[in-house]
Amino acid sequence: MSDLGYDQPGDQQTRGRRGAGCLISLVLLVLFAAVGVFAYNSSIDLIEQALSDPPEKQCSLPRGDTKAMIVQVDEGDTSADIGAMLCDRGIISDYSDFIGIATADKRSLGIQPGSYRLRANMEPEQALAVLVDPGLKLLTPVTIPEGFRAEEVLKTVAAKTKFTPAEVEKAYQRVEATKLPPYADGEGEGYLFPSTYNLEPGMTAVDLLAQMVHQFTSYADNAGLEGAARQLGRAPEDVVTIASLVQAEARRSEDMPKVAAVIYNRLRKGMPLQLDSTLHYFEGSRGVVYTPDELREIDSPYNSYKFPGLPPTPIASPGADALDAALNPADADYLYFVTVNLATGKTEFATSYDDHLDNVAQYRQYCLTSDEC
Repeated sequence: MSDLGYDQPGDQQTRGRRGAGCLISLVLLVLFAAVGVFAYNSSIDLIEQALSDPPEKQCSLPRGDTKAMIVQVDEGDTSADIGAMLCDRGIISDYSDFIGIATADKRSLGIQPGSYRLRANMEPEQALAVLVDPGLKLLTPVTIPEGFRAEEVLKTVAAKTKFTPAEVEKAYQRVEATKLPPYADGEGEGYLFPSTYNLEPGMTAVDLLAQMVHQFTSYADNAGLEGAARQLGRAPEDVVTIASLVQAEARRSEDMPKVAAVIYNRLRKGMPLQLDSTLHYFEGSRGVVYTPDELREIDSPYNSYKFPGLPPTPIASPGADALDAALNPADADYLYFVTVNLATGKTEFATSYDDHLDNVAQYRQYCLTSDEC
């Protein structure tokens, strides 16, 4: 038997090999670390050199010219892209200087897409100072909310731009005459697509309103509105009108397909739609959830309590969600709905009048403790 205090011959040989292997591994580790440090430092040197010494580029500088120019910065443009554009337009004389100044100025990371007025023969820092100032961007944003009526759209355009109300109204008449899809039958209500539009230098009121109609047409084409309307057994203009009713009645996007189902079901049964929104449109009123009995007796095709069928025109500009709902109504037999919480927009749907009365009672109970009613 062997003494535990001594190594056996095989153990000594194995330990010798292990010791040599550890020494070699240590040497290799030191070498790899040295190479890594060298490579890292070399990369840093290359990056710093690239920033401090950008590629040479000859600028097309008009001698002695300082004329004003409108330049466009596009989404995703880098400082290098912008510098190259300014260099090519003859706005700056030194591309490398512009890149160096932009690299040192963190504000250059926030240059917004849009149009800017610069001039030829500017110093790079002067050009950059214009581009990093959002207040000097020439685009004028005009936001049209979902559910705005045509008259509200026109008032917004006049308020947000330098166009007079008369100019905007005249432009609207021209757009109605020439830019609308054929099925609109010359009626612009409902076809001014809600979105944010940028009014660029040189654009007219006609251009801006035509852009809204173009947005609607693009949506309609992408959604296959005309073909989908045929499958629903409706004309395209009917679908747009239904979408405007959905937009006016539904408080939440998730309820829109259900509201659309109610409208289609009542139309199929020959039932009057009984929507307060059509009366509000006729009256030009807003902010009142329900309408008084006397208003429900008016003799107007917009009185959906008195006359069955759709109103003669859309009653607002529907957004994408409302249009989607009109094209894809919920597969349900609902005939009634009522908003039971005006703060959250919670809406209850029913297939029978008795169930609807229960929902109305729920709304009335809500009104006993709410200031929203």
